[in-house]
Amino acid sequence: MKSYKPTSPSRRQMSHVSYRGVLSKVAPQKSLTGGFTRAVGRNNRGRLTTRHKGGGHKRLYREVDFMFNKIDVPAKIVTVEYDPNRSGFISLLSYADGEKRYTLLPKSLKVGDSIIVSEKAELKAGNRTLLRNIPVGTFVYNVEVKPLGGAKLARSAGNYAEVIAQDEGYTQIKMPSTEVRKIKDHAWASIGEVSNDENRLQNFGKAGRSRWKGIRPTVRGTAMNPVDHPYGGGEGRQGRGTRRAKTRWGKPVGKGQKSRRAKKYSNKFIISRRKVGKKR
Repeated sequence: MKSYKPTSPSRRQMSHVSYRGVLSKVAPQKSLTGGFTRAVGRNNRGRLTTRHKGGGHKRLYREVDFMFNKIDVPAKIVTVEYDPNRSGFISLLSYADGEKRYTLLPKSLKVGDSIIVSEKAELKAGNRTLLRNIPVGTFVYNVEVKPLGGAKLARSAGNYAEVIAQDEGYTQIKMPSTEVRKIKDHAWASIGEVSNDENRLQNFGKAGRSRWKGIRPTVRGTAMNPVDHPYGGGEGRQGRGTRRAKTRWGKPVGKGQKSRRAKKYSNKFIISRRKVGKKR
């Protein structure tokens, strides 16, 4: 981690991931980049659907490959690059047939290393194979939920899922959230864990840096009026006033309360629910 001299109150607390010696000093691959408009928490009608998002620095979009459909074609890592649209680092792969693609970089790999997507791939970091070929106890990332559906699980910086069982056509994996779920054993996963695990340790230090990231301010419910929030109102500083935590719209939230639909289609794939609060 990179820290700063305390030239101001905000600078005193600020910390940042050190990129020196990690990232390649190159411009992004032009054929794999393009401009795009960020959703900033709004739907296709422009209505706000997620609060506290908006603004932020302009970003260049990198087309990262999550399908991994170049099977049995070895690839070499050419560069390691920063991507403003995700927390982990990305790498530019040069395949043996000449094609280039961006992919998420696993923790232990560097420029010059090789990876391959194959059913018979060696069990080393970066290689991708079927879940049924991965032994129990192995860390994986870029895990598919449905076979050939593209990587969906364990994609954030420092994240990984753990293979804990192979059973009757399914592989049981322990998610980063501690949830245990089963996935068809002919789905694909990459060996290892996502790079940039220090990302969670950085301290923004000041409100302005949050705004650069596109994060808008959050107002406490207890600071609002009764018309705006269930916690609002009262003389002076007031507590929550309700037995259970709830959102602005009165829905249960946090503290281990169940908010998942009782008949959600994927319930049958969950072996053990995630642990929350002090249990975790």
